[in-house]
Amino acid sequence: MPVPFESLIPFAIISGMFLVTGTGIRYAQTKRNEGKVARYSLDDWDRKMLQRDKQLTGTERGQIDDPVAPAEFKVNSAWK
Repeated sequence: MPVPFESLIPFAIISGMFLVTGTGIRYAQTKRNEGKVARYSLDDWDRKMLQRDKQLTGTERGQIDDPVAPAEFKVNSAWK
């Protein structure tokens, strides 16, 4: 049974919108996470490490390899 060609145009539009939306969401998530893949299923340890990285570098995804913390690390606590 042939498919009417009139139904292919709305199907292509709807499929295209799914593609555009998925690509846009992926781009937004990647941009928000500084070009890295989004993190899922974070436990307490991961959240504490994200908070530590934010205090050390100013961003949640940034990391440093210096064994000594910068001087401003002492005064940028969330408790103060």
